[in-house]
Amino acid sequence: MNIILTGANGLLGKVLQTSLVREHQVFALVRQSLKVPIPGIHYIITDFSQQFSYSHLPKQVDAIIHLAQSTYFREFPDKALDIFNVNIASTAYLLNYARQANIRIFIYASSGGVYGNSHQPFHENSPIVPPGKLGYYLGSKLCSEVLVQSYAAFFQVIVLRFFFMYGPGQRRSMLIPRLMDSVKYHRPITLQGVNGIRINPIHVLDAAAAAIATLNSSESATFNIAGPEVLSLRQIAETMGNYLNIEPQFQTISGEPRDLIGDNTAMCEKLQKPTRQIKNYLNDII
Repeated sequence: MNIILTGANGLLGKVLQTSLVREHQVFALVRQSLKVPIPGIHYIITDFSQQFSYSHLPKQVDAIIHLAQSTYFREFPDKALDIFNVNIASTAYLLNYARQANIRIFIYASSGGVYGNSHQPFHENSPIVPPGKLGYYLGSKLCSEVLVQSYAAFFQVIVLRFFFMYGPGQRRSMLIPRLMDSVKYHRPITLQGVNGIRINPIHVLDAAAAAIATLNSSESATFNIAGPEVLSLRQIAETMGNYLNIEPQFQTISGEPRDLIGDNTAMCEKLQKPTRQIKNYLNDII
């Protein structure tokens, strides 16, 4: 297949490049050149934060895997336009290009955060947080979901809602490496209640396997991409502490924690069953 991959320099994008190039022709859209490019990948410099033209893209492709998101996603409102351009406008342009390029499938990376928080795991048909309460970043992801699903009459569309992905080389500002650094440097970890919220994080290799499996999907769908075990923040931090031989420091605040757990039944049945437990991959988070 001829595949366009955006966000190719990110955590998931790097793994997908390596995996996809073994069997497919991959056009990786990157903001800047790589110091060590992967052999066989066709790199195309594309800055989604600026005015975007797809005249430099291939005339025909079979699939688009759209992972790109603004690196400033936490900096609202100062970086609102960057977030809009990268998270929403780029999706609209790519969907228009996809129809002209006669693609078969468009795969979009969203977030499990669009569900909000609950004591029960979220399945793909669970209610979404009302737009006014989502916040700008998650609102941008949901906006793009709506845009993508609007094209289901023209080609197959897949929405992947990721839950706390982790792996080697991840930005330290993300939750799992941030917890590791807090334990490592004796910073207090704030927990709501005794144990904090519960999540089911997924290793990037499991996430990549699921994303690749969607290329063989026969119908449009939305999938939660979540890990095999449900853990509280306290459990994760204590596991990290045992690994580092450091006692984690906690501070608790009042209130009952509301979890963010993805029901991954559909993922396991139709895509790929995740197997990697965080306790066995702590070296990837150091």
